[in-house]
Amino acid sequence: MNLIHVFVVYLNMRRIPNFVLLRAFEAAARLESFTLAAQELSLTQSAISHQVRELEEFFSKKLFIRRNRRVEPTHEGRRLMENLSRVL
Repeated sequence: MNLIHVFVVYLNMRRIPNFVLLRAFEAAARLESFTLAAQELSLTQSAISHQVRELEEFFSKKLFIRRNRRVEPTHEGRRLMENLSRVL
């Protein structure tokens, strides 16, 4: 493996979101609630909200439509959820 290949692999690895953010997203999408996701993961609702927002910033896409007491995955959020379901 040459240096250029190692560098490309390193750059690609840096583009993978943190697992903690993906876990928060997955729970919130499955339960359609930041509050229920927080309870499941023993976190606060605020922590889930911040983690989801960080993931949205990472992808530069909105992943949820925020409603009164629930959240609904956007088209991009559903696509991410489908791909995560295969991996997790």
